[in-house]
Amino acid sequence: MTTKAELVTAIAEKAGINKNQAKDALEAFIESVTDSLKSGNDVRLVGFGTFKAVARAAGTARNPRTGETVNRPASKTARFQVGEGLKTTLNG
Repeated sequence: MTTKAELVTAIAEKAGINKNQAKDALEAFIESVTDSLKSGNDVRLVGFGTFKAVARAAGTARNPRTGETVNRPASKTARFQVGEGLKTTLNG
């Protein structure tokens, strides 16, 4: 697993910028994706993938510790759909 700090370091090295600039860029990217998803818009990065906001219906769930059935409220979550370029790179 790669941490945020490791990702910032990698971005800084690959882009030829300092770590503070890389951290600011990564945080701006995360904030922009979050704002778009919150507004109901998908974020498509051609060749990489698409972030999508999806609604999850209310339902029932089971507490694995107690076995008790509980009601789960409706909620929103995000999904990532892998793009063809990334898929090809991972499988090539």
